[in-house]
Amino acid sequence: EAWSVIEGVLPLNDVTARDLQAEDDQWSRAKGFDTFCPIGSASTVSHDDFPDVTLVTRVNGEERQRAKASEMVFSIPALISYITRIMTLEAGDIVSPGTPEGVGSLSPGDEVEVELEGLDILRNPVDGEGDVGP
Repeated sequence: EAWSVIEGVLPLNDVTARDLQAEDDQWSRAKGFDTFCPIGSASTVSHDDFPDVTLVTRVNGEERQRAKASEMVFSIPALISYITRIMTLEAGDIVSPGTPEGVGSLSPGDEVEVELEGLDILRNPVDGEGDVGP
């Protein structure tokens, strides 16, 4: 049933300020900045083709992550089922299923590419460090 509500897939850069994540008891501040979740264009992928969708993340052209959807810890139907026990999902909502191993630090001036091979590439610059204190 979960597959019936999925309209597409898209590349998404789920940025986290690791220093703030370490300081806080929860992740809202570490993930909540306005520029911390750029998304690419949605593509339609069939249920049968989804396991072969490959995510590749590069920083300054260097590959840091590569994984197929079939290698995710939790399946998309399991995630949708879990989420909808807690909240209502509406048309257009985006679910980020997590990230494969290979996360690392970013620095001002870096360029991040998040690619769903054969579908779309999201490119975004790392502009710099902001002031997060009171």
